[in-house]
Amino acid sequence: MSRMPDSLRTVYIAEMTAARHTDDDTARWHHLERAHILSQPYPWPHTRNHLAMLGLALRQRDRREAMGQVIRILVAAPGSAIGRYPEGNTGRTAAGLMTPMPIPADLASLLTRPA
Repeated sequence: MSRMPDSLRTVYIAEMTAARHTDDDTARWHHLERAHILSQPYPWPHTRNHLAMLGLALRQRDRREAMGQVIRILVAAPGSAIGRYPEGNTGRTAAGLMTPMPIPADLASLLTRPA
């Protein structure tokens, strides 16, 4: 298992912090989804992201999303550790557990930059 490079960690933390500090749930999901894309290869940040998503789903009383997040919490760390995760996936239940998705250009440049 590799450690998240500092350049990614800085952006990941900024996205997670922005999610915590906004009062708008749509913006909160947006920041959590971006953090998810960055965290997928790293077991602890990936799991931490899904825990934050579960917290938001519970706050919104969204049972479907909450159940989807519980499943994702269980598979996040093992999937990251063995490199089995769908690149670009936003981490939401509607996205599908193993559905790859396009990576936003600004995040893609971070993910392809040497550590």
